[in-house]
Amino acid sequence: MAKAVIGIGVDLVEIDRFRVALARTPRLVERLFTDGERAYALGRRDPTERFAVRFAAKEAVMKALGVGLGAFSFRDVEVVHDAAGAPVLRLSGQADRLATDRGVTQWRLTLTHTQHLAEAVAVAM
Repeated sequence: MAKAVIGIGVDLVEIDRFRVALARTPRLVERLFTDGERAYALGRRDPTERFAVRFAAKEAVMKALGVGLGAFSFRDVEVVHDAAGAPVLRLSGQADRLATDRGVTQWRLTLTHTQHLAEAVAVAM
């Protein structure tokens, strides 16, 4: 059975600007990202690229749900990986409640980044 699209969100992050923000406010990483996301990113050569694309995913989820900043904690949206390594969204707290209220039962997520830009597209179904 085909799923109906409830919302689509896209976000683009400039990695160098994000790097500056993280350097200026080191506790930002703890405020924005779950323990699992931090562990994943910090295990890579350039963690900022991974943090930036995960931040873009969190913003894309907000857009797909039709809400703005403050509707839920950034840590309520977590990017994990399935058995094949594909990115998957895991929602909790207020983000999960908002998605449930809007009838979202499934998500599709795609992430990409270059040296300069990080992009995420989230589809709520």
